[in-house]
Amino acid sequence: MKYLLTTVAVAAAVTANAAYAGGTIKFGHDNKADPFENPAHACTAVFSNILEAGTNGSIDVEVYGSNQLGTAAEHVQMVRDGVIQATLTSTGALASYYPRIDVLNLPFAFADNSATYELFDGPFGMALAEDIQAELGDVVVLGFPDTGGFFAVTNSQRPIEELSDFDGIRVRTMTLPSHQKIMQALGAEAYPLAWGEVYSGLQTGVIDGQMNPVPIISFANFAEVQQYMTLTNHLFSPYTLMINRSFYEGLSEHEQTVLHHAAENCVTASRGISRIIEASDRGLAGLMDQMEVTALTAEQRSAMAEAAQPVFEAHVEENLDAKAGELLDLLRTEVGTANGSVYLQ
Repeated sequence: MKYLLTTVAVAAAVTANAAYAGGTIKFGHDNKADPFENPAHACTAVFSNILEAGTNGSIDVEVYGSNQLGTAAEHVQMVRDGVIQATLTSTGALASYYPRIDVLNLPFAFADNSATYELFDGPFGMALAEDIQAELGDVVVLGFPDTGGFFAVTNSQRPIEELSDFDGIRVRTMTLPSHQKIMQALGAEAYPLAWGEVYSGLQTGVIDGQMNPVPIISFANFAEVQQYMTLTNHLFSPYTLMINRSFYEGLSEHEQTVLHHAAENCVTASRGISRIIEASDRGLAGLMDQMEVTALTAEQRSAMAEAAQPVFEAHVEENLDAKAGELLDLLRTEVGTANGSVYLQ
């Protein structure tokens, strides 16, 4: 009887593990389902291709873009619940589950795009991923893909070159308090507004401007209702690529290895398509024909950083916990190293 019970228990365990071995990954995101049009779907397309080929079909990936399965925040909960297996989530959508993600909004932190790669692929990215996993408990973080690059500010009132040019301009922000405080510190009026209402808000004058990466500004056709764009490069907010932990742990060692390779290439694809779009007529080159574009000098950007960074740091200290403060300290250290590094030297 003892032998029989042991055999039954082992068989049950094998059956349970088999239920997770391989299988289908339902992958939800909130962008257009075209790999040539946005970083999110470029990421998922590469992820799917490498994972399906590398596992010889034991894992297949079904991608649901354009919020087919719900909002970005709902995608996070669905991954946690195992309703879907993977998602790319914005910092805004993740903040309600993991408030410490707000430390990524340190304004004017990065010198260039390559510094963002070094930061999120290095010790800070590892520490952030581990902390997200520890806090949520039911996800595995696979990387931090690019959402389109640095934020720029557009508006319909005047060119923004100096800190004083922000004065009185009503700028749409996400509902993140840190974004609102940054805009207020620069002298603008922060106006939280749902994404679906931004174009009409700009068109009707409810808001004067908004802030987003260049590819998003282009795809959203904001040049139709905005006259000026300033390349402030004041924020960089990556996606967080995550997968359900139970699904992940049920995979074979080989499947997990291929999964991580697929995720790494997903991140690379998001970065590559972001830079290509920025340089094409779908990005900065095209927008320069439709809007007056201003690039800040180092001195102008420094003045804005001096105004915004202390306000942001006070926000973190007052509204987040000690662990968030530790992550912010690590970010500052690692971004300083990343900003000073030179490719292949």
